Amino acid sequence: CCACVCSSAMAESGEKRKLARVPENLLKKRKAYQAIKATQAKQALEEKRKFQRGKQIRFKRIENFIKDSRRKYRDEVRFVRMAKKPGERDVPVGQKLVFAVRLRPIHGVSPKVRKIIQMLRLRKLYSGTFVKLNKTSLKMLRMVEPYVAWGCPNLKSTRELILKRGQAKVNKKRTPLTDNMIVEQHLGKWGMICLEDLIHEIYCVGKFFKEASSFLWPFRLSVARHAAKNKVGFLNDFGETGNRGEGINKLIRQLN
Repeated sequence: CCACVCSSAMAESGEKRKLARVPENLLKKRKAYQAIKATQAKQALEEKRKFQRGKQIRFKRIENFIKDSRRKYRDEVRFVRMAKKPGERDVPVGQKLVFAVRLRPIHGVSPKVRKIIQMLRLRKLYSGTFVKLNKTSLKMLRMVEPYVAWGCPNLKSTRELILKRGQAKVNKKRTPLTDNMIVEQHLGKWGMICLEDLIHEIYCVGKFFKEASSFLWPFRLSVARHAAKNKVGFLNDFGETGNRGEGINKLIRQLN
């Protein structure tokens, strides 16, 4: 029958078919290569777990330690001089609102400076926040003057910042202000139902300025990489830190 013929033919072909022989040295090379790959995979997994547990060890040069120590010493000397000669303590008449921008890194600074930077919510370089101007905030701004530029923004600058770079803090996450519903849901109980209400509350430093300012995430301003690396050109373009007065509006236009 046909089935018997097919089975006999397959048996004959199976007997004739032979496995390809592999040289012994090639088998040894394959085995060694597989062992090396397994070792590398194990090491990569251990490095990944080590990195996930904590930050990698960073070596710091002694020059950086000296630089940080000098910076901290200069801050302490500056605080002593400010205590002896406090200078202008009174808030300028007619100024209620300032916009503060951090323009300098704070590596190795005094713990007091670092704490004030955190209170002003300027943890990242080239970030900015609106601050209600009073005696306490004026003293804080003067203490971090070498690292922060600040001044009195006008209505146009305030509106452009909020409309272009405004982001809300919703469930500890950044949410772009693309809809008035976001403002109404989170600030409606304080009488703010749209972006114009939020802008008015910030600019006029209203009764609920604290709630409105806390609702806004610190502004991330735009700086080109080459501008940040070219320190001399950067200082010439954007100016020094400290009180700018109305000149802060020009800085906002450049960084917005």
